[in-house]
Amino acid sequence: MSFVTVENIFQSYGKRPILERVNTTIEEGEFISIVGASGCGKSTFLRLLLAQERPTRGEIRIDGNPPAVEPGLDRGVVFQRYSVFPHMTVRENVVAGESFRRPVGRFFGAEKRAAKARADEVLARIGLDHVADQYPATLSGGMQQRLAIGQALAAKPRVLLLDEPFGALDPGTRLQMHDFLTELRAETGMTVFMVTHDLEEGFKLGDRVLVFDKPRWDPTDPNAFGATFTYDFDARDGGIPFQNILEETNVLKSA
Repeated sequence: MSFVTVENIFQSYGKRPILERVNTTIEEGEFISIVGASGCGKSTFLRLLLAQERPTRGEIRIDGNPPAVEPGLDRGVVFQRYSVFPHMTVRENVVAGESFRRPVGRFFGAEKRAAKARADEVLARIGLDHVADQYPATLSGGMQQRLAIGQALAAKPRVLLLDEPFGALDPGTRLQMHDFLTELRAETGMTVFMVTHDLEEGFKLGDRVLVFDKPRWDPTDPNAFGATFTYDFDARDGGIPFQNILEETNVLKSA
């Protein structure tokens, strides 16, 4: 049985359709890159996976469980803008990520000391142990994004959702984050969904690349129809489809 099952998802905001007939199955541990034009529903789909929104029709199941009605600890999320707590130190941010699993949301006494020790282990793994006592505002963009991912990982999610996580980073830092995420994914075996506008990034990091587009188009009413997955590419080892897409893209750019 597939780990994530997306079955006949429709999503509308009022009378405006955003997604229609979205279907896919994902195996546990796969890295799924999601690409498509701006406004085609990529982030909406991520919010549905997070259970931040409920679909108008259809259902999403993780590991065969009933569709979630609200975000849960089995899913972690990292946004483009560094989603960490600015009033907490780097270590405290990671501890906070783990504390989400506790009914009272806090650690005390010996448990607190143990949580800090585990946080230091996470920080060492993501290369931030040397700034554990600093605040996020003192960190570079790449370091803040590593912290956001570390905070999400501290909650031990089974699914990690990334919404344009590297879009605000400079090219050099972005490449460093690619290596970091690849190593982290190999260590944890998590299932990852990443929304990106960068086609090359999507094929570089993903096992599969799912393309959102509108198969139906009304020139008199561009919002008449929703988007769905129009392509599902196997991106492992670069993938011949990746080369074809780049060639077509370059032809269009030079035309």
